[in-house]
Amino acid sequence: MFEDSAFDNERRDFVLGLRCISCGRELAAGPGVYTCPACGPKEGILDVIYDYERIKRTVSREQVTGSTDYSLFRYLPFLPVRPDTPRPHLRVGWTPLYRPIGLARQLGISRIYVKDDGQNPTASLKDRASVIAVIKAVEERMTTVACSSTGNAASSLAGNAAAMGLRTFIFVPGRAPQGKIAQLLIFGANVISVQGSYSDAFRLSSEAIERWGWYNRNAAINPYLVEGKKTVALEIAEQLGWEVPDWVVVSVGDGCTIAGIWKGFCDLYRVGWIDRLPKLLGVQSTGCSPLADAFRENRPWCPAEENTLADSIAVGVPRNPEKALRAVRESGGKMVAVPDEEILAAMRLLGRSSGIFAEPAGAAGLAGLRSLLEKGEIGREEKVVVVVTGNGLKDVKNAIAAAGEPIKVEPSLDRLFDELTRRKLV
Repeated sequence: MFEDSAFDNERRDFVLGLRCISCGRELAAGPGVYTCPACGPKEGILDVIYDYERIKRTVSREQVTGSTDYSLFRYLPFLPVRPDTPRPHLRVGWTPLYRPIGLARQLGISRIYVKDDGQNPTASLKDRASVIAVIKAVEERMTTVACSSTGNAASSLAGNAAAMGLRTFIFVPGRAPQGKIAQLLIFGANVISVQGSYSDAFRLSSEAIERWGWYNRNAAINPYLVEGKKTVALEIAEQLGWEVPDWVVVSVGDGCTIAGIWKGFCDLYRVGWIDRLPKLLGVQSTGCSPLADAFRENRPWCPAEENTLADSIAVGVPRNPEKALRAVRESGGKMVAVPDEEILAAMRLLGRSSGIFAEPAGAAGLAGLRSLLEKGEIGREEKVVVVVTGNGLKDVKNAIAAAGEPIKVEPSLDRLFDELTRRKLV
């Protein structure tokens, strides 16, 4: 049983409590409870447990499908927030699921869908986690929220916190792209640029959070953030008419997103809203692939260098590795690493065949899918959903590297004619 069971009439949600993924200890959900005290912050990652039987009795698919709340809160019974807690006015979630015919033709696959989470308010999937973070902070009567991030989690926290009137301290590695830093500053965040790696930024943020008692938005520490990320899976299922794809493909950094996607599908399966589960394909860059290497070699993960232009997944010391690896293995899926050159090529392919602008990490999933299609490890008749985790405007420098420079000409029609003719464009 859960210690001091957190489920009572006052909560009015479906949360039973928290369970350690390492030792199985069950804890009450309450203020300041982030990790298992017995296993510690590295191994003691907690999972939110719901009263699935009560959800089955009181909520139906038809109720959700008929909802006019076109945000992730249409799935409120599956979220760890109270219905009466104030929320930001920003609309997070219910991002489009496209079926791009041009991309399907280019890849030689008939049923490919793209879930464009770059359409979220701060242009990344991380908004799903951050909106839950700021709501939980308000529930716990906190006024300051902090996190470390390679960029997207930072901007999503800053934006959602600004919408809720909360103060933020955000720790980023020195290499974070300027587009992401600009978002933070516009949203009024206190930005701490740590002259070191993401691991250095994470460590310093953890020390500062403990020192000043701020609300902790660090994804692998805070058990509630995966719950926000899992809503991308709930949306995929609903947008496909509750028919589960064969594969869901996503890039992997800390491991929280892919773990959340798996939990989302498992939640739906537990309440009987879907009749099977998808396989997961997690994709990293060969320049930073601690989890893909561990999966391929069937060994424990080891820290890796952070040598990739895909800054959002440049995580040499992932904070949620066990949940991520467990999710992929339980799904019967795969993890792969692709070189940065293939990620840039995927950015071009996605943009030119689909009109979707992805940052490098957002296109990494497509690069991994393309690689496995060419190797015959994913069938061309299978139904595949690729999750684009962030918009390309966040990293214009690498977008230019992927796409090339504009054509420069003098303001003369003759010069234009000569240049276009030379390039065989006319």
